[in-house]
Amino acid sequence: MLDLEMLKDKVEFFEANDLSTLEKKINEQIQHNKAILLELHHVAHNMHVDENGRRFYSAVAHFKANY
Repeated sequence: MLDLEMLKDKVEFFEANDLSTLEKKINEQIQHNKAILLELHHVAHNMHVDENGRRFYSAVAHFKANY
């Protein structure tokens, strides 16, 4: 028997070479998750500079059910 449970929490990770691309990726996923009744609860982000001075951006987003 197939057990279908609604998602209550979902954590997703994102990475990009610039902040605007990272923001775009997160915003796209917010729209996708709205379709499965998940809303953005929290975002944490980081910026790392490598030995060549290049910046690398990452983020983690926590989505929670809105029902």
